[in-house]
Amino acid sequence: MSIFEYNGSAVVAMVGKNCFAIGSDRRLGVQLQTIATDFQRISKIHDKLFIGLSGLASDAQTLYQRLVFRHKLYQLREERDMKPETFASLVSALLYEKRFGPYFCQPVIAGLGDEDKPFICTMDSIGAKELAKDFVVAGTASESLYGACESMFKPDLEPEELFETISQALLSSVDRDCLSGWGGHVYVVTPTEVKERILKGRMD
Repeated sequence: MSIFEYNGSAVVAMVGKNCFAIGSDRRLGVQLQTIATDFQRISKIHDKLFIGLSGLASDAQTLYQRLVFRHKLYQLREERDMKPETFASLVSALLYEKRFGPYFCQPVIAGLGDEDKPFICTMDSIGAKELAKDFVVAGTASESLYGACESMFKPDLEPEELFETISQALLSSVDRDCLSGWGGHVYVVTPTEVKERILKGRMD
C-alpha cells in the first residue's frame, strides 16, 4: 500500500459560472480500519480561497498550519488577501522545498481571482502544478472521480446545479473506492456567499 493511500481520501473541485465548488469525503482510516467519520479535508484560507488536502492526514494538517502561517504573514505585509494563482505558487514552492523528504499530500486549490474568475488547480507531493478549466481531482478515489466528473460536468453551471453535479460525482465515486467515503463535505463559493453542506452517503 502506498503511503498516500494509508488514510484514504477523495477531493474534487469544479468550476461554474463565476463560482466554484470543492468537495471531499469524510472518512479517516488506517488502511481498512475506519477511525473517524467526520474528518475535515477542506480548509478555508480566506473567503474566496479554499484548499483540500488529500493523502497522509498528519502531513495534511502540518502543511495546512504552515500555509495559514505564510498567508497571515502575506496579509500583514501586503494588507490584502492572496490571489488564488499566487497561493498556488506558494504551495508549490513550499512542497518543492521539501522534495527530498516530501509531505505526502496532493493539494487541490480552488478560489475566485480577479473579476471573480474561478481558478482551480492540483499538484503532486513535490509541487508540480496541474491547472484545469473544468475540474481537478485527488486522493484514492481519483480514478473513479475522473470518470464521474468527465461524464457529469457541463460548462457555466449555476451554483445550485454545480452543487448537484459535484455531489453526485463525489458520492458515486467514493462508492467505488473502499478507502474513502462515509458521506461528503461540499463548499459552493460565489462572489457574495459561501455555502457549506454535509452529504450523507453509504456508511460502509
